[in-house]
Amino acid sequence: MQTDIRDEAAVAAAVQAAVQRFGGIDILVNNASAISLTPTAATPMKRFDLMFGVNVRGTYCCTQACLPELIKSAKAGRNPHVLNMSPPLSMKEHWFKSHVAYTMAKYGMSQCTLGHAGEFRPHGIAVNSLWPRTAIATAALQMIPGVDLNLCRKPEILADAAHLILTSDAKTTSGNFFIDDTLLAEHGVTDFDRYAVLPGTTKFIPDFFVD
Repeated sequence: MQTDIRDEAAVAAAVQAAVQRFGGIDILVNNASAISLTPTAATPMKRFDLMFGVNVRGTYCCTQACLPELIKSAKAGRNPHVLNMSPPLSMKEHWFKSHVAYTMAKYGMSQCTLGHAGEFRPHGIAVNSLWPRTAIATAALQMIPGVDLNLCRKPEILADAAHLILTSDAKTTSGNFFIDDTLLAEHGVTDFDRYAVLPGTTKFIPDFFVD
């Protein structure tokens, strides 16, 4: 169901609806995100609030709302996972200077990963982050002027990487900041050309936050 994750009551209703339909919740993927790659003077506070409301508060709110069901899942042996689509934490100036607000908002999601992994580990709930090596051809990316989608990878690379994470042992795989192609390579994937929007592409647009 369509849900504004900035609205605590709406999130609670969505969680209840999921439980009623599926009998519980084993996996939460915090993927929703707002983006504005703007410097401080060009970032209205309304846009700042949107990014923090969706990225940080939304991730925290959804995780909090799902927590009772994830605990039940763990007790039932169903291997519960929370996966945040957020980057590895790196306190380097160049990741902040061009878009301070956006970086802080995305890093807020990653801080949720770091903190919740430790907090939920005793329950047997895994919390990890996943981030792409390259730009991914999504609807959000099409909103950024000048991006050549032919120099991007398809969303399927993230889907395949997420599947590996979400089917791993929640008790031993938590608190990680995975990069999509590195994780897939570690699991034996060698054909990455199938993920290219334009097969044969070797130089992709690098995504943010990956050294």
